[in-house]
Amino acid sequence: MTQRLLATLLATFLLASSFGMAEVKRPDLAPTPTMAAEARLLVSLLEQAHFAGTPINQLDFDHLLRDFMASLDHHRLFFTEADRVHFSQKYAARLENELRRGNLEPAFDIFKTYRERALARVDWIVQRLEGDIVFDTDRQYQVDRRKLPWPTDAAEADELWERRLTYEMLADLLNDEAVDEAKNNVSRRYERLKRTLIETEADEVQEIFLSSLSKLYDPHSSFLSASTLEDFSISMRLSLVGIGAQLTSEDGYCTIRELIPGGPASLDNQLRPNDRIVAVAQEGQEPVDVIDMRLRRVVEMIRGEKGTTVHLTVIPADAADSSTRRVISLVRDEIRLTASRAQATIHEVPTQDGTLLPIGVISIPSFYGSVGAERAGQTKTSTTDDVEELIGLLKKAGVEALVLDLRRNGGGLLSEAIRLTGLFIETGPVVRVKSSDGGLRVDPDKNPNVAYSGPLGILVSRNSASASEIVAGALQNYDRALILGETSTHGKGTVQAIFELENYLFRGFGRGGPKTGAAKMTVQKFYLPNGQSTQNRGVIPDITFPSFNEYLPIGESDLPNALMWDTIAVDDWEEERARFPIRSQLQSELLDHLTERSKTRQAKAEEFKFLHRNIEWLREKQEQKLISLNLEQRRAQREQDTLFREQMKEVSAELTNYAFPTRKFFLDETPEPEEIEADDDLETANLGLGREDSGLDIHLRESLRILTDLVELGEPIWRDATITAQKANAK
Repeated sequence: MTQRLLATLLATFLLASSFGMAEVKRPDLAPTPTMAAEARLLVSLLEQAHFAGTPINQLDFDHLLRDFMASLDHHRLFFTEADRVHFSQKYAARLENELRRGNLEPAFDIFKTYRERALARVDWIVQRLEGDIVFDTDRQYQVDRRKLPWPTDAAEADELWERRLTYEMLADLLNDEAVDEAKNNVSRRYERLKRTLIETEADEVQEIFLSSLSKLYDPHSSFLSASTLEDFSISMRLSLVGIGAQLTSEDGYCTIRELIPGGPASLDNQLRPNDRIVAVAQEGQEPVDVIDMRLRRVVEMIRGEKGTTVHLTVIPADAADSSTRRVISLVRDEIRLTASRAQATIHEVPTQDGTLLPIGVISIPSFYGSVGAERAGQTKTSTTDDVEELIGLLKKAGVEALVLDLRRNGGGLLSEAIRLTGLFIETGPVVRVKSSDGGLRVDPDKNPNVAYSGPLGILVSRNSASASEIVAGALQNYDRALILGETSTHGKGTVQAIFELENYLFRGFGRGGPKTGAAKMTVQKFYLPNGQSTQNRGVIPDITFPSFNEYLPIGESDLPNALMWDTIAVDDWEEERARFPIRSQLQSELLDHLTERSKTRQAKAEEFKFLHRNIEWLREKQEQKLISLNLEQRRAQREQDTLFREQMKEVSAELTNYAFPTRKFFLDETPEPEEIEADDDLETANLGLGREDSGLDIHLRESLRILTDLVELGEPIWRDATITAQKANAK
């Protein structure tokens, strides 16, 4: 997760000014000799240090030019297709030589054209907004234009902008703004864009272009200008105060990439990954529109003094209509990666004979550790120590099975993932790490002590990434745990490193040279004990559940240029695996039996009927590419969507009444567990029903039932016995 935290604060400062400002002279942007040196060095690093090791002469430079243009023109509305063809013909064939020379003139030439097109369009927009906008039209607009071509000519561009302006104004009208106020909001937005274009600095152009080059290798590689590198340093300081969210810029929107465990946003439980922030307000002040604002400026607005409140207006990731807005207020606080520690509950699950079976659940938000804790004056804590303590409490309370909940765990310390895996196996390899030079390192669990040897399930989702995938995949390899959840985990099976270019460019000259940036690139790849990578494909659960996430672009495989899944040869794997006969010879028959019982329940249970109904509704919304520009039609559709959500909330509340009795355990407190009536202490599943916790966690409930089935089959299945007799007894 730390690597991903370093990948997010990308952009530069610019704040909107008042409409009608005096024209500011545009600076003549040009690359500097230092930028040329950085470009040459970046090319060398990509060819020699990146895991792929691809020479740049094998890259598609037409693709690079197109990506750079799209990074400038998110919605493909300012350039024309003729521009794309022109730049391809002018630069694609010679771009390799230009990059090896460090010549960034092609990037600056393209940016100059973009700025001219955009400034002219802003003037057009201002003039157009002085006239009437029609909202009783039959026209439609396709919001997501990332895979569409640029308009062929000015006439087609004008028509697209007519629709774009209507679409933007409708978002305000549907949120009860008057027409004049909606026009003012849109004007201010493009006014800010104009100011941004005028004040853009050369290092921003350099960063966008060289990042476009880096991302041809994989989506986690990028170039950081000197100012962005400084932001990275700030983001890693222990004194950082904010909301605890990793932010990225996607198509002009400041988007939540990930919530940091222990931060205000994670603890508040209202923000979700892929929510888009459209406005930021300080306490007692009016909201400031941040669409198309540079990410660095948005980050500065969200940061602030500890104890102060920031109000975020967001478009929820699962919103049926892009005009949906939700205001979330968060109190800024210091972000401590270990503040949100593992926690445990015991659920009393009904068996076939009507008795209640106690099953423990340990929720693990991240793989945290005590690195640097003593130096920072913090208490030493680690995921493994916390989980081991919780296992002791759960065993003392008499649990007969255990579930590790990794659904919201985006990763963390690799060392903790290895140690935690060791709580459930004796010894053996946990992860294999392959470097860009071909070197292979095996990281094993060397501790023979096992904290828990009973029936074990691991609950995962598309948000389970990196270290989470290593734990789930390793325990699945050893046939030590049932993996349960969505069709796959995230698929983040790579490691990134930061190369500060100053260390290479100015050796022998001290550190008195000009400030330089850094290259962030993928240098290693993770492999499971059996030699299969977790990259792109993720970990495939033994038993899967239906989920909304199947229709949301949140996995590694959804990212452009993601490295592919592969395997490495492991000569000693069968010998290693043979030492763990827990259910190795029973796997197929056991899984068939458990899967059959789970699928039968899913077909009959009201909660899964409820889930399928919501998934189908969301799927239809996701597949709807064209948005109506008719105000009354949009209002009618919004009323229907609101009615559907309200109905689903009522059903959810009813289903929650059937929750299993639950006990909750806390670390560093009295060992006496707290009694609660239902499992509403757990974060609710993302049901697309708003953000209020309903206590209805369908995936967890079915996981508990599967573990109950496993226990009812009998203890011998964990000791290399046949399953046939156990199945007969369970019937």
